[in-house]
Amino acid sequence: MTAVAADNTLFRAIFATLPTAVAVVTALDRDGTPRGFTCNAVTAVSADPPLLLVCVDRTSVTSAALRTAGAFVVNFLAADAAGTSRRFAGKGEDKFDGVATTPSRAAGGAPVLTGDAVAVAECVTTDVVPAGDHWIVLGRVEAGSVHERDTLMYFRRTYSAWAATPAPVG
Repeated sequence: MTAVAADNTLFRAIFATLPTAVAVVTALDRDGTPRGFTCNAVTAVSADPPLLLVCVDRTSVTSAALRTAGAFVVNFLAADAAGTSRRFAGKGEDKFDGVATTPSRAAGGAPVLTGDAVAVAECVTTDVVPAGDHWIVLGRVEAGSVHERDTLMYFRRTYSAWAATPAPVG
C-alpha cells in the first residue's frame, strides 16, 4: 500500500475503521436550556481521580454550553438507541422532544437520558483545551450508573450492537 498525504477525507476514513461507542453529551446553557450532541470522541483519562474527556466541534450549538456550564453528562447509548443518536447528531432545535430525561444531581442539572443509556457519567468540568477545530473538555466523574443492556457501536458509518459475548480463546 502506498502512503498518501493526510487530508480530511483520509483522516475520516482512518477513524471509520475503528468501532466506537456512541454517546450523547448533554449540558445546560446559560439560560438553563438543555443542549446535547452525539459524540464518539469520548475516552477515559484517569482512574484516580476518575477523569474522562469529550471532544466537541467549535461550531456545535452545544459547544458554548459545554464550555461554560461547569458540568455535563455523558450518556453512553444502548443498542436500541440509534434513533436517539441520529436525533442528537442533527442541527434541530427540538432534540429533547419526546426523549425521557431526568436532571443530573451531580452535574448541575444536565439531562440524563433515562431510557436510552447503557451507562451514564455525570461530570464536573475540570478543564477546556482548544484543539484544532474542536474543544477538548475534561470532566471528573462525580456520579453515574450502568445498566445491563448491549452497547450501541458505530463502525464505517453504520450502527450495530455490541453484545457482551466472550471472545474465543486461542
